Amino acid sequence: MPKNIVLCGVGGQGTVLASKLLAMAAMEADIPVMSAETIGMAQRGGSVFSHVRIGEGIHSPMIARNSADLIIGFEPGETVRMLPYLKDGGQVVTSTRAIKPVTATLSESAYEKEPMIDYLKKNVVNLTLIDAEKACSEIGSTKVLNMVLLGSALRTGALDFQTEDIERVMCQTLPEKFHDINLKALNYTK
Repeated sequence: MPKNIVLCGVGGQGTVLASKLLAMAAMEADIPVMSAETIGMAQRGGSVFSHVRIGEGIHSPMIARNSADLIIGFEPGETVRMLPYLKDGGQVVTSTRAIKPVTATLSESAYEKEPMIDYLKKNVVNLTLIDAEKACSEIGSTKVLNMVLLGSALRTGALDFQTEDIERVMCQTLPEKFHDINLKALNYTK
């Protein structure tokens, strides 16, 4: 049975890199994998989401509604938007840091994280909330959110990888000068 993972956020948060690292970890383990990204307005802070399917019997990279085992949310509003993909009993790991979308900025409408977090708490049984601002501040960079969230998702047991698997593909992918801070983020547990 394939493992279905949705990653979602806004442009610039590292969503696509995180999905590529998951796909690479699967390929290194000789596990069939397919992925697809939608990065429309990514450079302008628009929605970004990736589908990653890992395991035998995959015929399409797209995940059907109500079949995601895991949603990794880089932004709570985007996480709420992707909830229709989560299967019953699925796991959600999400950042609590809200980023006002372009549409709300242009219309000058309010955008508060509390209603989104409350909605997630009421509608997701297996929910892990990550204080991204605190984590990134303690690590020393906002650019490592993707690794903080991947590490948190690994620790839930919802992924069939060990931390070392992601560490290895991250070190193969990123320039060496970024290894230490990303390893710190991947192993962040506070």
